[in-house]
Amino acid sequence: MLATNFRGPYRIRASQKPDPVIEHPGDAIVRVTRACICGSDLHLYHGLVPDTRIGHTFGHEFVGIVEEVGSAVETLKPGDRVLVPFNLFCGSCFFCQKELYSNCHNTNPEATAVGGIYGYSHTTGGYDGGQAEFVRVPMADVGPYKIPDDIVDDDAVLLTDALPTGYQAAEMGDIQQGDTVVVFGAGPVGIFAAKSAWLFGAGRVIVVDHIDYRLEFVKRYARCEVIDFREVGDVALHIKKMTDWLGADVCIDAVGCEASGSLAQTLTGRWTMLQAGAATALFWAINSVRKGCNVSIVGVYGPTFNAVPIGNALNKGITMRMNQAAVKRHVPHLIEHIRQGHLNPKEIITHRVPLEEVSDAYHIFSSKYDNCIKPVLIPPRAGSARAMATSIIH
Repeated sequence: MLATNFRGPYRIRASQKPDPVIEHPGDAIVRVTRACICGSDLHLYHGLVPDTRIGHTFGHEFVGIVEEVGSAVETLKPGDRVLVPFNLFCGSCFFCQKELYSNCHNTNPEATAVGGIYGYSHTTGGYDGGQAEFVRVPMADVGPYKIPDDIVDDDAVLLTDALPTGYQAAEMGDIQQGDTVVVFGAGPVGIFAAKSAWLFGAGRVIVVDHIDYRLEFVKRYARCEVIDFREVGDVALHIKKMTDWLGADVCIDAVGCEASGSLAQTLTGRWTMLQAGAATALFWAINSVRKGCNVSIVGVYGPTFNAVPIGNALNKGITMRMNQAAVKRHVPHLIEHIRQGHLNPKEIITHRVPLEEVSDAYHIFSSKYDNCIKPVLIPPRAGSARAMATSIIH
């Protein structure tokens, strides 16, 4: 099969690999019809995630059609169209019973925090991902979700991570009716967080970024205010000016370890790697939020030390909530939001690219060329979906 092949930082290509096989009676093999490139994949691509091994197949956002199931699988059959949450989970451990699926105790036994994740280095279990023609899906009775006939693949693939993560970011903010919500980051997750904030009752939504086309997109898609942090100097001070000097009721960090905006953070977190990424957005969130209010974190940081203003958080009485999204918990009500027209996830897809051109797709997404918001990869055996893919090789 054709699949992504990581060859080192900034080096990825599509190459032939062995087809996956059933390794356990609970496995399924899924033929991929859509696979996204996520902003979190760029952390791998840039060499910032430990234990990303040469030859690894990336991709934790994918949908497809069941090709084969193991002898113990009862809920799926060949031909079923499924979306596969980015997190692998057993469904029966202490954490899964509390619907903390991203913290499953059995799918990543070497870790003390996150459970297994498809295509996201050996720090998250070493599972091959879905930027491929086929993927092995363990615990197939638990993770995959059958896609209803009225939900198209372009919407479904965004239900595997980006939309549930943005939605959970808003949920963890405990938004109250009329609250002012500030989202740091206008990538796909930040866009969905801003859009979801209205669903929880926000009275005002502000998004902070510095990429012109992304700010224009989120302003149109989420009908929010925007701040270009290059133009305001002290971001926290500017937000306080906008909020009667009190600060925002909820701040959401949807950026994570590759944030721009602070030379010191960039030097220590991205260039010298003395901490687990540049925590610029988290600094801004803590310093911009109103006393006694909430900071929600879904931006990805590494597992090591980060210099953050925890004293400010303490003295302001801030509640901080964070986690990887529990995708399957959110899918049913997000499908209803799509059906009712409250959400239209596929509108953020800007590039549909043949899997063969994955190297160019990563380069364009990473470099923010061609007004790229969200790229989707189309594998060779994706059927009619291939007609939607457009070559980006010029």
